[in-house]
Amino acid sequence: MTGSGSPLRVGLVGYGLAGSVFHAPLIATTEGLVIDTVVTSSEERRAQARADLGDGVRFAAAPEELWQRADELDLIVVASPNRTHVPIATAALEAGLAVVVDKPVAGTAAEARALAALADERGLMLSVFQNRRWDNDFLTLRRLVADGELGDVQRFESRFERWRPQLKGGWRESGDPAEFGGLLYDLGSHVVDQALTVFGPAVRVYAESDVRRPGAAADDDTFIALTHASGVRSHLYMSATTAQLGPRFRVLGSKAGYVKYGLDPQEADLRDGRRPAVGEPWGVEPEALWGRIGSGESPATGGGTPVETLPGDYPAYYAAVAAAVRGKSSPPVTALEAAAALDVLEAARRSARDGVTVEITA
Repeated sequence: MTGSGSPLRVGLVGYGLAGSVFHAPLIATTEGLVIDTVVTSSEERRAQARADLGDGVRFAAAPEELWQRADELDLIVVASPNRTHVPIATAALEAGLAVVVDKPVAGTAAEARALAALADERGLMLSVFQNRRWDNDFLTLRRLVADGELGDVQRFESRFERWRPQLKGGWRESGDPAEFGGLLYDLGSHVVDQALTVFGPAVRVYAESDVRRPGAAADDDTFIALTHASGVRSHLYMSATTAQLGPRFRVLGSKAGYVKYGLDPQEADLRDGRRPAVGEPWGVEPEALWGRIGSGESPATGGGTPVETLPGDYPAYYAAVAAAVRGKSSPPVTALEAAAALDVLEAARRSARDGVTVEITA
């Protein structure tokens, strides 16, 4: 491993949406990390990576090239299509390298647990990129719950909805089971992870999953109902066919409710080429978008009290990864946590397919 005073050298596998928009900018602006090599065979993506990261970045056509010089690297980030996550992460761990894997880490919970066991056996850091734990609205919700401002939470409604009536194409919309495409595994990975993070393990799952758009092959309109061991019920919506968007969060407690509209601004900022910088505002939204807390009043008509939204903080993820690789802390999101979310996603897929409620046993 690189000495304690030198940056950790990162091999980034994939430079599509995930690699170029999310991982590369966050890695490149994290103290103690440097992107050494990008794995892509596309000349167009290589040119983009040079423009984004500078001429010093190296390239490989396939992940196997990284294992041949594993002693020159410290961390592998897997930002390639879903079907490749497990084989690439496995090979990286077997090569003695710490690993970050984009969500979903695997297609099944069993595969995620196998990766966790391998990392533990090798004494290597393994983490799953669940960036939306650092969304501004989610950080705000966690604070409200921790401070008891809602009382005992009874119902959590979370919506990740879009209006995309036209197909975009690509593996994310593929109906091939090996691709793990569709919204259940895409946006569902986020909303389920958030629900479990705040309200604890789920014991019961019911789901409805539909293919709405003409020509679509994977689910694009899905609903999951969770019963948590804590007694909280979570209703989770993910859709590409929502003509009128609902609130991002609606959280109902014994004392008050919290309603928040709109998406965290960090993804849009990253897509537009903006980058986090020390001392500069990041993840901040205008007061007009703050959520509202209250009881017996409708936020739609100005009821309740505005709650300042905490700044979003995607940079915190890779700062925590750097610390974990150096042995200073635990991984920010573990593969076992991701496996628990996959237990829910697998149960949801079965529920939607068979029209049944599925129990999750420990």
